[in-house]
Amino acid sequence: MENISVKSSPKPARKKLAVPRTQLDPEQWIETATDVLAREGVAGLRVEVLAKLCGVTKGSFYWHFKDRRALLDAVLERWKEGRIRDIEKTTSVAPGKERDQLHYAIEVYGASRNRKGMSIELAVRDWARHDAPAAAVVESVDLYRLECTRKLFVAAGMSDAEAKSRSLLLYACVFGLSLMHYSPFDDNPGDLKQRIAERIIAD
Repeated sequence: MENISVKSSPKPARKKLAVPRTQLDPEQWIETATDVLAREGVAGLRVEVLAKLCGVTKGSFYWHFKDRRALLDAVLERWKEGRIRDIEKTTSVAPGKERDQLHYAIEVYGASRNRKGMSIELAVRDWARHDAPAAAVVESVDLYRLECTRKLFVAAGMSDAEAKSRSLLLYACVFGLSLMHYSPFDDNPGDLKQRIAERIIAD
């Protein structure tokens, strides 16, 4: 009986599955850009640098943003929204607790634990010195901050004029302290800051 060898037909070559390219959403770009802003200032916000940090190509960036300016505007808007939320949270208080809340506001804005937030704040302010859109955003945030604390001082029993001056003094103090190295000036910096707060808020 004749043996007939049957050759098996070759198996079709397996197609390599295409590895999907990483595609970041706009929020991830904005978050990365904000971190770079805090470390390097606005000059560090370059598309190719951000793409490398994110592990993607520049094409991913242009999928979400028209250009670098669009990203910068998005970073500013995110910063503004975040600051407004924080201001409202920090200055919201039940009637009769205004002075306690003012102490709390000074503590929060001057706290060392908020160092990253202060780094971003200072970077945005430096950016605003030479960029009109950034300057407009910073101005709107500052005016909102001052108005919220003005209302607290008025509710605490001060005249409108006095409340405005105290509100400006409060923010001048907390942001000024963030620029200074004053720890060796007093044996107990915590008590020093508390005495300053009491001066700002006292009748």
